[in-house]
Amino acid sequence: MPQFEEIRPYYDTEVNQAIREIIDHPMLKAMMNFTFPDMNDEQWKNLMLRCHSIRDFQINFIYPGVQKVLEKSSEGLTTSGFEKLEPNTSYLFISNHRDIILDTSLLNACLYEQGYFMTTSAIGDNLVKKPFLKHLSKLTRNFTVKRGLPARELLESSKLISSFIRQSLLRENRSVWIAQREGRTKDGNDQTHKGVLKMISMASDEGEHFLDYFKRLHVVPVSISYEYDPTDILKMPELLAKAKQEPYIKGEHEDFNTLLNGIIGAKKRIHIHIGDVLTQGIEKISQEVSGNVKQLQALADLVDEQIIIGYKLWPSNYIAHDLLTGSDQYKGQYSDKEKALFEARFRKGVDTSNPMAVENFLCMYANPVTNQQRLLDD
Repeated sequence: MPQFEEIRPYYDTEVNQAIREIIDHPMLKAMMNFTFPDMNDEQWKNLMLRCHSIRDFQINFIYPGVQKVLEKSSEGLTTSGFEKLEPNTSYLFISNHRDIILDTSLLNACLYEQGYFMTTSAIGDNLVKKPFLKHLSKLTRNFTVKRGLPARELLESSKLISSFIRQSLLRENRSVWIAQREGRTKDGNDQTHKGVLKMISMASDEGEHFLDYFKRLHVVPVSISYEYDPTDILKMPELLAKAKQEPYIKGEHEDFNTLLNGIIGAKKRIHIHIGDVLTQGIEKISQEVSGNVKQLQALADLVDEQIIIGYKLWPSNYIAHDLLTGSDQYKGQYSDKEKALFEARFRKGVDTSNPMAVENFLCMYANPVTNQQRLLDD
């Protein structure tokens, strides 16, 4: 549809031409040499030039690349909750967000392996400014969300994004992935921004209550948990600026460096959990909570609860909690070796003479433990 021209992924009819435009790009060569180390350039190029759909591109080139990333930089990916999904049904996946590329790539790999639709996924336009990255983004079914707009333009952009999400879910039967808030969570506090939910609700029918609209979208919270965040050290400057209440300005190549480190950096184990389809929970809110403002907050809380409770807590999380609190509350959840490795990791990248730096790094890993325990206590 013409209104989506600036934000949409490629149509299948555009895929082959887009591939031809990037086929000789050195970044694509690096990606394919990594993914297919036993192929020469002519072999993978010939295969790619026969590709005529996004699905073909994802299955034959992106999926093997994801498997190679897991093999080289992780100790494996596990999943839970996928049995809650129905085949041939579109879902609005609202997810916590740790890594620019891998969060959606790993989810789509799991969906593909288990026979479900892969998603169309939101990505900030700050990440696709380079022509090659824009092509690659559109070839992997991402739609673009504009960042840093003035109020009037932001409203129009939000309406457009909400319409695109509706079109994907309700007309094309295509699942959608969106982060629970703008940008990645830096401090381990996974919290849904009400503005994201408000934006999504803009495409509801005239006179339709926003909760009834959300019920039609099959909302599913997703929790992704990395034992080691491959970009944890890179997040520190922004966390420290926030702690000092100072403005933070990204470096010129910061987003690209973060993207690259997320892919190649050590992650240890990874887990993806699919939460409950929230239709019944949303119905309960509509019956028990009055007023749009309170209902919107209740919906955000419902998403948060599912993401927090579905988060897989690793030894790194428990170690960080105990180091932060100076206790051994969770010592049964990790070994001395795991603790020593974690301590060596953060001492290598964090100025341990700076208490604020130490605290912020540890909170990044400890907050999921605190949040989950608080939820279970309630």
